[in-house]
Amino acid sequence: MADEHRITSGVAVVTGAGAGLGRALAITLANKGLKVAGIGRSAAPLQDLSEELDESFLPVTADVADPASVTAAMAQITAKWGTPDILINNAAVYPHRDILDETPESFAQTMDINLGGVLHCCLAVLPDMIARGHGRIVNISTFADVAPAPTAAAYSVSKGAARILTRALIADLGDRFPDIVINDWIPGALRTQMGIPEGIAPEDAAQWGARLATWRDPMLTGRVFDRDTEVLAPLSAKRKLLNRLTGRRQTPLRLS
Repeated sequence: MADEHRITSGVAVVTGAGAGLGRALAITLANKGLKVAGIGRSAAPLQDLSEELDESFLPVTADVADPASVTAAMAQITAKWGTPDILINNAAVYPHRDILDETPESFAQTMDINLGGVLHCCLAVLPDMIARGHGRIVNISTFADVAPAPTAAAYSVSKGAARILTRALIADLGDRFPDIVINDWIPGALRTQMGIPEGIAPEDAAQWGARLATWRDPMLTGRVFDRDTEVLAPLSAKRKLLNRLTGRRQTPLRLS
């Protein structure tokens, strides 16, 4: 990572910062010298984190599913520290419900948080990033849309739609604002309340995520990372043959 593409100061916003990966990301970014605003629905976990990180952390209670709440949260952050340089959309819910037990209301609630939350936060920070000429957005993603698990319809659909939203943001902004760098990052199965007991420690995954979030090279826009490794786009049969004949190899980028 070249020095000119490394973010070593400024303001990072992490949603879902009260626990799990969001908490670990907030701690890791603060330890890298950034001021971190952590957004969450519950005040107590954020206050605990504020006591641990002291002046480098700003607890902000807000509901990402509510655009008015997000607007107020970003105004609070900007008034305290200035406009955000980094946004990590981490907040999500994972209700385990059979599709026959879903209601229109329960399904919509998951969509409002997992998809709507990403949209609301992006729309809240983008005007200032555009005015400044640069910014960094990392959307926490999964492969749930590729292979939905049982009792996870709302989660799988909402996270899949969020991946499409990332691509749509890039389609609209990429050419006009190349220094606003946007990615999806898939941290893998984590040892968290939403994850699995044998999963990756969130503190370990946060090292990858923080490295990606503080890497502001325009060539990263649109690239997807799975844990610490770039997910390469599939090649056509013709391209595979050409690469074999010319000796070219696709080498994924690494975060560690």
